[in-house]
Amino acid sequence: MSRKGSVLREFPILVIVALAVSLIIKTFLVQFFYIPSGSMENTLQINDRVAVNKLPFLSKSIDRGDVVVFRDPANWLPEQYSQSQNKVVAKIKDGLVLVGVLPNPAKQYLVKRVIGVAGDNVVGKDGVVTINGKATTEPYIFAGNKASELDFNITVPAGKVWVMGDHRGSSADSRYHQDDVNNGFVPLSKVTGQVFAVIWPFKNLGLVPSQNPIK
Repeated sequence: MSRKGSVLREFPILVIVALAVSLIIKTFLVQFFYIPSGSMENTLQINDRVAVNKLPFLSKSIDRGDVVVFRDPANWLPEQYSQSQNKVVAKIKDGLVLVGVLPNPAKQYLVKRVIGVAGDNVVGKDGVVTINGKATTEPYIFAGNKASELDFNITVPAGKVWVMGDHRGSSADSRYHQDDVNNGFVPLSKVTGQVFAVIWPFKNLGLVPSQNPIK
C-alpha cells in the first residue's frame, strides 16, 4: 500500500479522534468565550477571548474574588435575534460551537466577579461595600467608580453567589436584579467555570487571578 493511500485511510480516523478530544476538553476541561461588553473593564476588555476552567477538581468550589462565566440566571440579558448569514459560515460556526471554541448562541452567558458566597452578608451603603462587617479592598474596580452607587443589604443563601462587575458604573449585575426569581443571586448550577486567562488579542494576553475583596 502506498504512503498516500495509507494517509487517506487514516485521515477520517484522525478527524474523529481530534473531534473526540475537543469534545472532552469542552465538557471537562476548558471552554472559550468572548467578552461582548465593558462591564468587567479593565480586568477584561470588550472583544477579549477568555479561557474558562471547568476541571472538577479545581472548580468544585467558587470563592470570593473569582471571575466566573455563568448562564443567564433569570433573563438578565435581552432576547437575541437571529440574522441571516451564509450557509457555509453558519456550518463553520456550528462546528466551532460543537468543539467548544465558540459558545452556544442559544445559551446566553455573562461574566462577573463573585463578591459574596453562601452565608456572606454583603452591604452596599454610601458608595462603600462591606462583607460580614469588613470593608472591601478592590483594586480591580474601574478607575473613578465607587464600590457601589446603589445601596443594598443581602445575605447569600446556600447554593448561590452574589456577583458584580468590575466596571461598577456599567454593570447590570446582582444589584440590579433583586426582584427576579433568584433575588439577584446566581445559582451555582448556572456557573460554567472560572475565567483564568485572556488568550486573545495578544496585547491583552495574561492570567486573570482571583482577588478576594476581604482579607
